[in-house]
This record gives sequence, C-alpha cells and structure tokens, in this order.
Amino acid sequence: MNDSSCVLCTTAGGSLVWQGARVRVIRADEPGFPAFYRVIARHHVGEFSALLSPERQRCMDLVCAIERVLIEHLRPTKINLAALGNMVPHLHWHVIARFEWDSQFPQAVWGPRQRE
Repeated sequence: MNDSSCVLCTTAGGSLVWQGARVRVIRADEPGFPAFYRVIARHHVGEFSALLSPERQRCMDLVCAIERVLIEHLRPTKINLAALGNMVPHLHWHVIARFEWDSQFPQAVWGPRQRE
C-alpha cells in the first residue's frame, strides 16, 4: 500500500497534527507561509477518485474543518485549497491561509514573488 520512492509514504511530510486510519493532517514547513496544512492519504494513492466514497467524504470533512479553524482563528484574506499531485503523485490536499502581506499574494504560493 506504500511506495518506497514516495516522499509522502516514507516521511511525515511535516509536523503531525492528527492521524487517523486513512489520512493524516500535517502542518507543512513552508517558509513564509505559517498556516500551510496538508491532508494526506496514509496509503499510496494518486487520485481522489481512487478513494472509496467514505474515504473521500472523510478527507473533505477534514479539509473543511481545517479551513474553518483557520478562518475563525486567523482571519486570513483568503483560504487556498489545492490537490495538484504533479510533483508528488500521492494524494494530498493543501489548505493554506493567505494574507495580503504574504510574499506571493495574490498569486499562488508557488507563483512569482510579489514582495519581500
């Protein structure tokens, strides 16, 4: 169920916040983005549709819960949600609180710097 060449199968991927049987939530170590979280499938799967329906629902419930907590406690300008998998083909959702002061805003966190 795991791939020994996959960074998300072989490492925590960040500071562990919560872990269940099928997914884990981590706070990512992304300099300049202090409220960057990931919801990561615990077994190696590449696409969201590969999860069973209850797994998909649980995953999205966690994404929503993280988003809610970030909004209520940090009052960000925007929350970004993404599940790309182009660089790391292991299912994971990014939940990122964005602020007008962050270096890339309003571009994506992977976009060009807008300010120091």
